[in-house]
Amino acid sequence: MRFLDDYRDTLQPANQPSLQGVPRAHAPEGAIARPDKATLEAHLARRQYGPFTLTDAVRPGWQLDVVPRAGYRHDAYVDPRSGTRLPALVAAVSSEQLFETFLRLLEPLGDTLDVVLETSHEHKIDHDDFTREGIERLVLESVLWDFEDLLLDDGCTGIAVMHPELQLEVQLDEHKLLVVYAQQRAPFEKILAEQGIERNDRIRFISQAEHLHTSHTRFARRFDDMVNRLGAGL
Repeated sequence: MRFLDDYRDTLQPANQPSLQGVPRAHAPEGAIARPDKATLEAHLARRQYGPFTLTDAVRPGWQLDVVPRAGYRHDAYVDPRSGTRLPALVAAVSSEQLFETFLRLLEPLGDTLDVVLETSHEHKIDHDDFTREGIERLVLESVLWDFEDLLLDDGCTGIAVMHPELQLEVQLDEHKLLVVYAQQRAPFEKILAEQGIERNDRIRFISQAEHLHTSHTRFARRFDDMVNRLGAGL
């Protein structure tokens, strides 16, 4: 298992330029010194925060600037070149509900979808994207079930699923946050409500403060297997 320092927020559609953030290798200004080894190991082993359970993919900074909790908020992506604004939802979901909620959020996208798999296994900051266009949703879901462990527990893997023509996109990102881009958010909000995820526009997410990503060499191999199963390419 390896741990990767990360201080950046990655809210953006997979087919849009990445937002600029603070590099992984540098802590925010005024960051508190790291604790001793025993304290840090105990923090990294902790998954439960009240009723919220983290996956193995990410941990908050040890000083807990953001305490993990379930909820979602309205957000938006603003294209830096055109100024076009695309409404978004961002949600944190406890690990026992996360995969089911992700699959349910794919339903409003339709029966034929485009997919982008994102990996940072070999990179500090940049990502490689692998794309598969025109896959049936039921076929995609079958593959996703086979790689549930990778999608939930690897902090170097993210996935975006898109409508092939409309501005509709659902992400399960490296922080294991769910991000939805849609002009009409109501169908997705209905699904979140049915999953017991409440709206809270003041909620802060683990990606907005110091945090740690985790990965393992076996996940890099699993990612390659998933790319091959989907027939995805760079």
